[in-house]
Amino acid sequence: MRKIYGISALLMGIVLFLGQARADNTSGSTTVSGTMFTDWTYLNQQQNGADTGVTGYGIDVKRFYLGVDHSFDGIWSANLTTDFNYLKSDGETQLFIKKAFVQAKLSQAATFRLGSADMPWIPFDESIYGYRFVENTLIDRLHFGNSADWGVHFMGSNGWSNYAVSLVNGGGYKNPTRSKSMDWEGRWAFYPVSGLVIAIGGYTGDLGQNTATAPALNTANRQDTLIAYKTEVVTLGAEYFHASNFTPAAITTNATDSASGYSLFGSVQIAANGTALFARYDNANPSKDLDPSKKDKYYNAGVSFLANRNITWALAYKYEDLADNTTDLKNREIGLWAQIKF
Repeated sequence: MRKIYGISALLMGIVLFLGQARADNTSGSTTVSGTMFTDWTYLNQQQNGADTGVTGYGIDVKRFYLGVDHSFDGIWSANLTTDFNYLKSDGETQLFIKKAFVQAKLSQAATFRLGSADMPWIPFDESIYGYRFVENTLIDRLHFGNSADWGVHFMGSNGWSNYAVSLVNGGGYKNPTRSKSMDWEGRWAFYPVSGLVIAIGGYTGDLGQNTATAPALNTANRQDTLIAYKTEVVTLGAEYFHASNFTPAAITTNATDSASGYSLFGSVQIAANGTALFARYDNANPSKDLDPSKKDKYYNAGVSFLANRNITWALAYKYEDLADNTTDLKNREIGLWAQIKF
């Protein structure tokens, strides 16, 4: 009962606060945008030294985001973003609602969103890394976090720092199922000197697994740190995470587990037309308690170039080795990746 009173008070406070927001009766505007991640590559996958069925050539449309933004006035707006993907390993297309929210931007320091919206850590991490179209960032690639989720989101900046906090369902944007409790994720980033960014973040909750018929036995937690130097010419960065119980099985059973890993990445522009060299190295222990022998090593390297301001190409090589005492799964991929925006 106290939880009901607490949530009611929180919602009432938000409603009363946003109800004070006023804007000039300016006419609204609508914009449509899109982002596509695609590739044409050769993939060689081996399990314990033998080729698997996914080995071969193919074209993937890994993501196609189509977004509609409508501004009602200087404060209120709404967004709908769909997420389409096709992977040759799945053999079928999939379409999701990634973002669907109403926003109240009260000032640069205070913006609220209600619905499915960007989470504090992964989209921020992607903006620093710069090569999401080639590969997901560390915790996204290893599935220790969500890029978007359903809930209440708060964010802002004050010139030398920015911050974000989300209270969410915990199942990710593909799974809006409700549960007995909600999860928290937060991030704070500050810029002590021009180009240098230091960020810390964290997550705690039940990943949408705490229900009346199957109560959660454990809590998922994750801690994140990132330090990077980013200019128009050079990007150098390092990221580290530690997570515990970040799987549904660890939440609902006594099979507790933990994980940790780091990522080193960099790029340098070598020509005035935007041509750049990039590389990255990840090293992670995905299951430190249940399967301590499991190790994940990943790296990529390549050259990217701009066809124009909307299209970026990358020639790259990617390698991943996920191995434990019984299974050794290797992926080697080489080819052409592209990011198309409009």
